[in-house]
Amino acid sequence: MDTRPVSGDLAFRDATYADVDALVALVESSYRGDASRAGWTTEADLLDGQRTDPDGVRAVIDQEGSRLMVALREGELVACCQLENRGEAAYFGMFSVRPGLQGAGLGKSVLAEAERFAAQEWGVREMQMTVIAQREDLIAWYERRGYRRTGSYTPFPYGDERFGIPRRPDLKFELLVKPLA
Repeated sequence: MDTRPVSGDLAFRDATYADVDALVALVESSYRGDASRAGWTTEADLLDGQRTDPDGVRAVIDQEGSRLMVALREGELVACCQLENRGEAAYFGMFSVRPGLQGAGLGKSVLAEAERFAAQEWGVREMQMTVIAQREDLIAWYERRGYRRTGSYTPFPYGDERFGIPRRPDLKFELLVKPLA
């Protein structure tokens, strides 16, 4: 398995089935429940329920044109993200950083590696993502990294508990984009 070392103490590689349980735990701890409140990316005030499950993680690993990248520090899984090749653009999602490590630059490093990979390995010109529009703090973080709001919205999938159980009736996703070339 190819592991790419970055900045001395951080390495990246593709996720495997052996990582599934750890990835589910990482994603859930980053976004849902009281554990997520240790970091700043929590969605616990917006959504209850699950963020992902083992089947969902395995589906991302298996998806053609998709890469589930894990970040390791001293061999320990500390962050992850999904990249999906969509031709001219790459979609960025499932971004998770262990809550106790948030705010120290790890997320910036993971995002930078995802952008590097998408541009250099896939030759895409743009990174795209959707963010819950009510997450102003998170959107501001992405804007500081060169992403722009598009004003293009998609509805939250109310009634599909695979995406969580909404705590409010007005949730929607906004498309954010960043040129990579």
